[in-house]
Amino acid sequence: MPRLLVIAGSDSSAGAGLQADLKTAQRFGVYAQTAVTAVTVQNTLGVTAIQAMLPEIVRGQIRAALDDIGADAIKLGMLANAQIACVVADALMETDLPLVLDPVLVSTSGSLLLEPAALKILKYRLLPRATLVTPNLPESEALVGILPGDDHTVHQAAQAFALLGAKRVLFKDGHGKGAVVRDILTDVDGPSLILEAPRRDTRHTHGTGCTLATAIACGLAKGQRLSEAVERAHNFVQNAIRTAPGLGRGHGPLNFNA
Repeated sequence: MPRLLVIAGSDSSAGAGLQADLKTAQRFGVYAQTAVTAVTVQNTLGVTAIQAMLPEIVRGQIRAALDDIGADAIKLGMLANAQIACVVADALMETDLPLVLDPVLVSTSGSLLLEPAALKILKYRLLPRATLVTPNLPESEALVGILPGDDHTVHQAAQAFALLGAKRVLFKDGHGKGAVVRDILTDVDGPSLILEAPRRDTRHTHGTGCTLATAIACGLAKGQRLSEAVERAHNFVQNAIRTAPGLGRGHGPLNFNA
């Protein structure tokens, strides 16, 4: 059975974070283990509190997972602070497993999920280790100082990520304004893959980034080519948004059974 290790934070509303990761992995037929980096108090209206885990506990969870059941791929999400980012970077240097890095900086509701001191570790130690990085538009701007928009700025941003060591980037267009969502997979070693879908007028998009990155990691755990894993994950998320159950008074969760 394909195995996945998810290193991320917990979402008490179960629409994002580890809970969304576990639901996604189950849907893709992948056995997922977790290393909890932080516990958040949140619902569809926003995040009201964050408690980071002790770094040694995060390190211990990663080792416990890899030393026993093992993994075929790793998904990295919320890191919370610099101490946790450091122990995660150290642990990932000990394995060459495929890594999908979702640079979780801000929640869907706008809450800061990564302390500024951890951003440098993310950029210079974790980005080079990633098989794929999946930033949304604001995250791209925060990481490389370029807001991807047209083909020219996407190319510039891809080159900036490459200079940091991240050769493959999936630029997510969920924060864009056009009638079509245009996600672009760039690869310095080959052609880009463009994935398009109608932009839906909905507030039920909580956890889309977590879900997409985990779905891609599940594909890699199954041995799929990166482009195939990205395309299947993209289709899954679009269906999950389209059929969202409409729960909550804010940014509601997706339909993980789509």
